[in-house]
Amino acid sequence: MNTNTNANVSGTQNLQDGNELYSILNIQVANWSLLGVKLHHYHWYVKGPQFYVLHEKFEELYNAAADYVDELAERLLAIGGRPAASMAQYLQLTTLQEASGESSAEEMVRQLVADYETIAAELKQGISAADAEGDDATADLFTGMIADIQKHAWMLNAFLGK
Repeated sequence: MNTNTNANVSGTQNLQDGNELYSILNIQVANWSLLGVKLHHYHWYVKGPQFYVLHEKFEELYNAAADYVDELAERLLAIGGRPAASMAQYLQLTTLQEASGESSAEEMVRQLVADYETIAAELKQGISAADAEGDDATADLFTGMIADIQKHAWMLNAFLGK
């Protein structure tokens, strides 16, 4: 167990340096990291007649989540920030909830849709912050992510019959 109390290593205090955009990016690094773990949980524990379809879909989505973590962290580094890089930091920063216990396939899908809606709303706020700082590249990254999220949410809602 890591017992280092240096804020640069285990805390989040020095990750933002008072910069709103750094904070927004780090929250998304944390969200996508947590979502990746949640999607692995769902991938492993999904049951029922839709097992194969959802097992494959969850794998696709956790691979996409890993790509987003990398893109967000690298963007943060490119603009002078420090990405969160520990489970403790992710759990402190995330705005999502971990998967818990046994959920039905439908409950898993409903939770993912809710998570995607949360992230999309936060990314829209991030676009405003990036625009205010004249950071077109970060705004563009967020815009592309929103388009992908909306497509995933549409497909998952279609699975639910919505």
